[in-house]
Amino acid sequence: MSKTSSNKSRASGKITLAAVAAHAGVSAMTASRALNQPALVSAPVRERVELAVAELGYVPNRAARALASAQSNVIVVLVPSLSNAVFTAVLEGIQDAVGSSNYQLLIGNTRYSDAEEEKLLGIYLQSNPDGILLSSLSHSARVTQMLATCGVPVVSMMDLGSAPGQVSVGFSQFDAGYAMARHLIGKGYTRIGFIGAQLDERTLRRADGYRKAMSDAGLLDARLELMVGEPSTIALGAELLGRMLDQVPDCDAVFCCNDDLAHGAIYQCQRRGIAVPGQLAVCGFNDLPASAWMTPSVTTIGTPRYQIGFEAASLLRALIKGETPPVTRIDLGFTLMARESA
Repeated sequence: MSKTSSNKSRASGKITLAAVAAHAGVSAMTASRALNQPALVSAPVRERVELAVAELGYVPNRAARALASAQSNVIVVLVPSLSNAVFTAVLEGIQDAVGSSNYQLLIGNTRYSDAEEEKLLGIYLQSNPDGILLSSLSHSARVTQMLATCGVPVVSMMDLGSAPGQVSVGFSQFDAGYAMARHLIGKGYTRIGFIGAQLDERTLRRADGYRKAMSDAGLLDARLELMVGEPSTIALGAELLGRMLDQVPDCDAVFCCNDDLAHGAIYQCQRRGIAVPGQLAVCGFNDLPASAWMTPSVTTIGTPRYQIGFEAASLLRALIKGETPPVTRIDLGFTLMARESA
């Protein structure tokens, strides 16, 4: 291999593609092909370029490559939490769907905040992404405007969109909430409480489904709803169960908007000596792994979180390629997991 007299750009001090090419004894065009279109160069040349990259510590200039090709190979993913098991499963599906491609994920945590979503999207759009994955359907006016004018494909996850041109992968949060309430009504419960936290759009749609089922059965009573904006935790579930029973002593079942709250409610019942489901039925949502192993095991709604991430990312890749998918509203459904607690 020949040695370049200067491995770094005089202006920035960074290793350049020209330095890599000189180190490998090839032209800059050949070095670029070896890195970006390896099938177009011979194996020995590709190996020399890769060795030069490793020896020099070269980091490709993604911005320059994007300008040259009109593609950044970046997909923006915005989720409301990086610690919530629901969204870690979604992210795993997304990563598996793009794993065999050259796409890199730019993941942002909106923390259930419109302001944070606006800030992150504004910053990430500067990277000229090829596509965007979002975990919600509703957005602030500013985000809606940015999405409408950014010129890249957008796929929404977790719920099903109905607006013209909206591409979505998920299931009906409303129908799932309705199904759980109907399950409890079918078991003979009449004073069914709804406990909600965080109050993001998914929780609100589940609550709407619950209300519709209760209304259809002539059981709707606003006093049976307990909704708080605090982040959902097991401890909060225990606290809210206590508040529900203080508020409505004749409550005979509670539908918690997620499994964390349901776990806390069951622990609270155990502390108070309340038999579940003998004296009070408890159910949750999302079917987290622990729910099947609780005592009693938790009746909940199973949601295809991994599949949502995988299908959404696969659909986005097709849109980025300019393909016209046969379906742009993919309903993956949900499963009512009837167990011991309700």
